[in-house]
Amino acid sequence: MDDNLLKSKSIEDLFKLYRETGDIYIKQEIVMRYSGIVRTIAIQLRGVYASFTDMDDIINEGIIMLMQAVDKFDPGKNVKFESYASLRIRGAIVDLARKQDWVPRNVRKLGKAIDQTFSELYFELGRYPTDEEVAEKLDITVERYHKALSDTNLFNILSLDALVDGLQEEGQNEKFLRDHNSETMPSHRLEQKELQSILKKSIESLRENEQMVVSLYYRKELSMKEIAKVMGISEPRVSQLHSAALKKLKVNLESYYIV
Repeated sequence: MDDNLLKSKSIEDLFKLYRETGDIYIKQEIVMRYSGIVRTIAIQLRGVYASFTDMDDIINEGIIMLMQAVDKFDPGKNVKFESYASLRIRGAIVDLARKQDWVPRNVRKLGKAIDQTFSELYFELGRYPTDEEVAEKLDITVERYHKALSDTNLFNILSLDALVDGLQEEGQNEKFLRDHNSETMPSHRLEQKELQSILKKSIESLRENEQMVVSLYYRKELSMKEIAKVMGISEPRVSQLHSAALKKLKVNLESYYIV
């Protein structure tokens, strides 16, 4: 197919044509249109892979994942391709990092304990627990708790899209791909509107500095290092704020996903 004709097609038309023909040139056009998100994610997740590989290698891996996403994506499901592909690219990078054994077992164990303790205190107190309350419950110092937040931040590095899509446990990447037929679509749209409202209120309930980190990381797509410069704080402190914010958002959204 002529390149100019391909470029004039909408992304919906391209996916339809690719499903019908399997034409590699159509696939390449789709990948080209979304290649920018690979670099954005690679920049955003530099803290995950910087110790064992460089950005060019990660971008190459991301492009491969993007190509696979084109083949697996079903336009008939109520999910944007950007969200679908971004989730898989991020997941691939984090999985690659995990294979490098980038987090010691004791750190993983403490991270899970922090999540569980935070949730228990939230439902027990009816509010977000303070750092001091969580640390006391865990029988560790506040300083150790802050360091643990920074160390375990990469557990939460998957995008906020993943959280919103109900990924409550590692490896549940398929949950957001539930079928939605014509009979359930109105209900689904209502659920999405309700979820957006819950998420908005949850973000507004965060501390001001946590809100800023969430906004700069997810909306402005800045890296942790860039956020540290903007806010005039250390990079580990940004990681602590990011991790704390995601824990609060997760605990606020947990009831929405309980089935």
